Amino acid sequence: MRVEDLDAGRVRPGLAAAQLDDLAALGLDWDGPVVRQSERLELYAEALDRLAADGLLYPCYCTRAEIREAASAPHGALAEGAYPGTCRELTARQRVERERAGRPPALRLRARETVVAFTDRLLGEHRAAVDDLVLQRNDGVAAYNLAVVVDDTAQGIGEVVRGADLLETTPRQLHLRALLGGPDVTHAHVPLILGPDGQRLAKRHGAVTLAERAAAGQSPADVRAELAASVGLAAPGEQPSLDELLERFDPGRLPREPTVLAA
Repeated sequence: MRVEDLDAGRVRPGLAAAQLDDLAALGLDWDGPVVRQSERLELYAEALDRLAADGLLYPCYCTRAEIREAASAPHGALAEGAYPGTCRELTARQRVERERAGRPPALRLRARETVVAFTDRLLGEHRAAVDDLVLQRNDGVAAYNLAVVVDDTAQGIGEVVRGADLLETTPRQLHLRALLGGPDVTHAHVPLILGPDGQRLAKRHGAVTLAERAAAGQSPADVRAELAASVGLAAPGEQPSLDELLERFDPGRLPREPTVLAA
Protein backbone atom coordinates (compact mmCIF):
# COMPACT_ATOMS: atom_id res chain seq x y z
CA MET A 1 0.00 0.00 0.00
CA ARG A 2 1.37 3.40 -0.97
CA VAL A 3 0.08 6.84 -0.03
CA GLU A 4 1.00 9.34 -2.74
CA ASP A 5 1.15 12.53 -0.70
CA LEU A 6 3.79 14.67 -2.41
CA ASP A 7 1.35 17.38 -3.52
CA ALA A 8 1.13 19.35 -0.28
CA GLY A 9 -1.64 21.55 -1.68
CA ARG A 10 -3.99 18.56 -1.87
CA VAL A 11 -3.03 16.80 1.35
CA ARG A 12 -5.55 17.27 4.16
CA PRO A 13 -5.18 15.95 7.73
CA GLY A 14 -6.93 12.61 8.19
CA LEU A 15 -7.69 12.06 4.48
CA ALA A 16 -5.25 9.18 3.97
CA ALA A 17 -6.44 7.45 7.15
CA ALA A 18 -10.05 7.74 5.97
CA GLN A 19 -9.16 6.22 2.60
CA LEU A 20 -7.37 3.31 4.27
CA ASP A 21 -10.39 2.79 6.53
CA ASP A 22 -12.65 2.65 3.46
CA LEU A 23 -10.48 -0.04 1.87
CA ALA A 24 -10.55 -2.06 5.09
CA ALA A 25 -14.34 -1.70 5.29
CA LEU A 26 -14.61 -3.18 1.78
CA GLY A 27 -12.55 -6.15 2.97
CA LEU A 28 -9.31 -5.18 1.22
CA ASP A 29 -5.96 -5.50 2.96
CA TRP A 30 -2.30 -5.18 2.00
CA ASP A 31 1.16 -6.58 2.66
CA GLY A 32 3.57 -4.84 5.00
CA PRO A 33 3.51 -1.29 6.36
CA VAL A 34 1.96 1.61 4.47
CA VAL A 35 4.55 3.46 2.36
CA ARG A 36 4.26 7.26 2.20
CA GLN A 37 5.94 9.19 -0.58
CA SER A 38 6.53 12.18 1.69
CA GLU A 39 8.93 9.98 3.68
CA ARG A 40 10.93 8.84 0.62
CA LEU A 41 12.37 12.11 -0.65
CA GLU A 42 15.96 10.85 -0.45
CA LEU A 43 15.16 8.05 -2.92
CA TYR A 44 13.83 10.55 -5.46
CA ALA A 45 16.85 12.81 -4.97
CA GLU A 46 19.18 9.86 -5.58
CA ALA A 47 17.38 9.02 -8.83
CA LEU A 48 17.68 12.64 -9.99
CA ASP A 49 21.40 12.61 -9.17
CA ARG A 50 21.89 9.49 -11.29
CA LEU A 51 20.09 11.00 -14.26
CA ALA A 52 21.97 14.29 -13.88
CA ALA A 53 25.29 12.43 -13.82
CA ASP A 54 24.33 10.86 -17.16
CA GLY A 55 23.58 14.29 -18.64
CA LEU A 56 19.88 13.57 -18.95
CA LEU A 57 18.43 16.53 -17.03
CA TYR A 58 18.08 20.21 -17.87
CA PRO A 59 16.39 23.17 -16.15
CA CYS A 60 13.12 24.42 -17.64
CA TYR A 61 11.97 27.98 -16.92
CA CYS A 62 8.77 27.94 -18.98
CA THR A 63 5.56 29.26 -17.48
CA ARG A 64 2.37 27.26 -17.94
CA ALA A 65 1.21 29.70 -20.60
CA GLU A 66 4.48 29.34 -22.51
CA ILE A 67 4.26 25.56 -22.31
CA ARG A 68 0.68 25.58 -23.65
CA GLU A 69 1.72 27.83 -26.54
CA ALA A 70 4.79 25.77 -27.40
CA ALA A 71 2.93 22.48 -27.11
CA SER A 72 0.20 23.64 -29.50
CA ALA A 73 2.68 23.88 -32.39
CA PRO A 74 3.62 20.85 -34.55
CA HIS A 75 6.85 19.20 -33.41
CA GLY A 76 7.84 15.96 -35.05
CA ALA A 77 6.86 12.59 -33.67
CA LEU A 78 5.54 13.94 -30.37
CA ALA A 79 1.82 13.89 -29.68
CA GLU A 80 -0.21 17.08 -29.54
CA GLY A 81 0.28 18.80 -26.19
CA ALA A 82 3.75 17.31 -25.60
CA TYR A 83 6.57 19.57 -24.41
CA PRO A 84 8.86 20.21 -27.43
CA GLY A 85 12.05 21.03 -25.52
CA THR A 86 11.91 24.83 -25.50
CA CYS A 87 14.53 25.18 -22.72
CA ARG A 88 16.64 22.20 -23.71
CA GLU A 89 19.42 24.09 -25.47
CA LEU A 90 19.51 27.33 -23.49
CA THR A 91 22.97 28.81 -23.04
CA ALA A 92 24.41 29.41 -19.57
CA ARG A 93 23.79 33.14 -20.09
CA GLN A 94 20.13 32.58 -20.98
CA ARG A 95 19.67 30.45 -17.88
CA VAL A 96 21.19 33.13 -15.67
CA GLU A 97 18.90 35.77 -17.22
CA ARG A 98 15.82 33.69 -16.46
CA GLU A 99 16.89 33.01 -12.89
CA ARG A 100 17.57 36.72 -12.35
CA ALA A 101 14.03 37.36 -13.56
CA GLY A 102 12.81 35.24 -10.63
CA ARG A 103 11.93 32.10 -12.51
CA PRO A 104 12.75 29.00 -10.44
CA PRO A 105 13.36 26.09 -12.83
CA ALA A 106 11.80 22.68 -13.00
CA LEU A 107 14.01 19.78 -14.09
CA ARG A 108 13.14 17.93 -17.29
CA LEU A 109 14.38 14.69 -18.77
CA ARG A 110 16.16 14.66 -22.13
CA ALA A 111 13.92 12.00 -23.65
CA ARG A 112 15.11 12.56 -27.25
CA GLU A 113 11.64 11.61 -28.54
CA THR A 114 12.36 7.97 -27.72
CA VAL A 115 9.55 5.76 -29.00
CA VAL A 116 8.25 3.23 -26.48
CA ALA A 117 5.92 0.36 -27.35
CA PHE A 118 4.19 -2.01 -24.94
CA THR A 119 1.28 -4.43 -24.84
CA ASP A 120 -1.43 -3.59 -22.34
CA ARG A 121 -3.18 -6.59 -20.82
CA LEU A 122 -6.62 -5.14 -21.58
CA LEU A 123 -6.16 -2.51 -24.27
CA GLY A 124 -3.58 -4.20 -26.49
CA GLU A 125 -0.70 -2.60 -28.36
CA HIS A 126 0.29 0.97 -27.58
CA ARG A 127 3.18 2.99 -29.00
CA ALA A 128 4.19 6.62 -28.44
CA ALA A 129 7.14 9.00 -28.49
CA VAL A 130 8.23 10.30 -25.09
CA ASP A 131 8.53 14.05 -24.55
CA ASP A 132 10.84 15.85 -22.13
CA LEU A 133 8.77 15.27 -19.00
CA VAL A 134 9.21 17.14 -15.72
CA LEU A 135 10.96 15.07 -13.04
CA GLN A 136 11.23 17.79 -10.40
CA ARG A 137 8.75 20.65 -10.16
CA ASN A 138 9.89 24.24 -9.82
CA ASP A 139 9.08 24.12 -6.10
CA GLY A 140 11.69 21.38 -5.63
CA VAL A 141 9.16 18.54 -5.22
CA ALA A 142 9.65 15.28 -7.13
CA ALA A 143 7.15 14.92 -9.96
CA TYR A 144 4.58 12.13 -10.07
CA ASN A 145 6.22 10.24 -12.94
CA LEU A 146 9.58 10.06 -11.16
CA ALA A 147 8.15 9.13 -7.77
CA VAL A 148 5.97 6.27 -8.98
CA VAL A 149 8.76 4.74 -11.07
CA VAL A 150 11.19 4.86 -8.14
CA ASP A 151 8.57 3.49 -5.75
CA ASP A 152 7.35 0.71 -8.06
CA THR A 153 10.93 -0.50 -8.44
CA ALA A 154 11.67 -0.28 -4.71
CA GLN A 155 8.45 -2.11 -3.82
CA GLY A 156 8.98 -4.88 -6.36
CA ILE A 157 5.86 -4.10 -8.38
CA GLY A 158 5.59 -6.47 -11.35
CA GLU A 159 2.22 -5.42 -12.76
CA VAL A 160 0.63 -1.99 -12.69
CA VAL A 161 -3.18 -1.95 -12.77
CA ARG A 162 -4.73 1.49 -13.03
CA GLY A 163 -7.30 3.62 -14.83
CA ALA A 164 -7.33 3.88 -18.61
CA ASP A 165 -7.02 7.67 -18.27
CA LEU A 166 -3.34 7.12 -17.40
CA LEU A 167 -2.52 5.10 -20.52
CA GLU A 168 -0.81 8.03 -22.27
CA THR A 169 1.75 8.51 -19.48
CA THR A 170 2.86 4.87 -19.45
CA PRO A 171 5.50 5.20 -22.23
CA ARG A 172 7.09 8.00 -20.18
CA GLN A 173 7.31 5.81 -17.10
CA LEU A 174 8.61 2.79 -19.00
CA HIS A 175 11.35 4.91 -20.58
CA LEU A 176 12.31 6.39 -17.21
CA ARG A 177 12.31 2.94 -15.60
CA ALA A 178 14.72 1.70 -18.29
CA LEU A 179 17.06 4.67 -17.72
CA LEU A 180 17.12 3.95 -13.99
CA GLY A 181 17.74 0.24 -14.52
CA GLY A 182 14.41 -0.96 -13.16
CA PRO A 183 13.09 -4.46 -14.00
CA ASP A 184 10.39 -5.04 -16.60
CA VAL A 185 6.80 -4.44 -15.57
CA THR A 186 3.48 -5.17 -17.28
CA HIS A 187 0.38 -2.97 -17.37
CA ALA A 188 -3.38 -3.34 -17.35
CA HIS A 189 -5.37 -0.13 -17.83
CA VAL A 190 -8.95 -0.65 -16.70
CA PRO A 191 -11.91 1.42 -17.95
CA LEU A 192 -13.21 4.12 -15.62
CA ILE A 193 -16.53 4.37 -13.84
CA LEU A 194 -18.49 7.31 -15.22
CA GLY A 195 -21.43 9.28 -13.90
CA PRO A 196 -24.88 9.21 -15.58
CA ASP A 197 -23.75 12.17 -17.71
CA GLY A 198 -20.87 10.16 -19.18
CA GLN A 199 -18.26 12.21 -17.35
CA ARG A 200 -15.65 10.87 -14.95
CA LEU A 201 -17.21 10.03 -11.58
CA ALA A 202 -16.80 12.93 -9.15
CA LYS A 203 -18.43 14.75 -6.24
CA ARG A 204 -20.83 16.50 -8.59
CA HIS A 205 -22.55 13.14 -9.16
CA GLY A 206 -23.74 12.94 -5.56
CA ALA A 207 -23.20 9.96 -3.25
CA VAL A 208 -19.92 8.54 -4.55
CA THR A 209 -17.94 8.00 -1.34
CA LEU A 210 -18.38 5.08 1.04
CA ALA A 211 -19.62 7.42 3.79
CA GLU A 212 -22.20 8.93 1.46
CA ARG A 213 -23.36 5.49 0.41
CA ALA A 214 -23.68 4.51 4.06
CA ALA A 215 -25.83 7.59 4.70
CA ALA A 216 -28.07 6.41 1.86
CA GLY A 217 -28.50 3.03 3.55
CA GLN A 218 -25.88 0.93 1.78
CA SER A 219 -23.41 -1.24 3.69
CA PRO A 220 -19.81 -1.74 2.54
CA ALA A 221 -20.86 -5.23 1.39
CA ASP A 222 -23.60 -3.66 -0.74
CA VAL A 223 -21.11 -1.30 -2.34
CA ARG A 224 -18.63 -4.10 -2.97
CA ALA A 225 -21.35 -6.19 -4.60
CA GLU A 226 -22.37 -3.28 -6.81
CA LEU A 227 -18.78 -2.76 -7.92
CA ALA A 228 -18.38 -6.49 -8.60
CA ALA A 229 -21.53 -6.50 -10.72
CA SER A 230 -20.24 -3.52 -12.73
CA VAL A 231 -17.31 -5.60 -14.00
CA GLY A 232 -19.20 -8.85 -14.53
CA LEU A 233 -18.02 -10.66 -11.39
CA ALA A 234 -21.46 -10.83 -9.78
CA ALA A 235 -25.08 -10.87 -10.83
CA PRO A 236 -27.17 -7.78 -9.99
CA GLY A 237 -28.33 -8.07 -6.39
CA GLU A 238 -25.90 -10.88 -5.54
CA GLN A 239 -23.47 -10.44 -2.65
CA PRO A 240 -20.53 -12.81 -3.20
CA SER A 241 -17.87 -13.15 -0.52
CA LEU A 242 -14.30 -12.00 -1.08
CA ASP A 243 -13.22 -15.62 -1.52
CA GLU A 244 -15.89 -16.12 -4.19
CA LEU A 245 -14.78 -12.96 -6.00
CA LEU A 246 -11.18 -14.17 -5.96
CA GLU A 247 -12.23 -17.49 -7.46
CA ARG A 248 -14.20 -15.76 -10.20
CA PHE A 249 -11.63 -13.12 -11.04
CA ASP A 250 -10.26 -13.30 -14.57
CA PRO A 251 -8.76 -10.25 -16.32
CA GLY A 252 -10.14 -11.60 -19.58
CA ARG A 253 -13.68 -11.03 -18.29
CA LEU A 254 -13.19 -7.38 -17.45
CA PRO A 255 -14.98 -4.84 -19.67
CA ARG A 256 -13.04 -2.83 -22.23
CA GLU A 257 -15.44 0.09 -22.11
CA PRO A 258 -16.24 2.47 -19.21
CA THR A 259 -19.03 1.57 -16.77
CA VAL A 260 -21.76 4.18 -16.33
CA LEU A 261 -23.04 4.45 -12.76
CA ALA A 262 -26.82 4.59 -12.65
CA ALA A 263 -28.41 7.75 -11.28
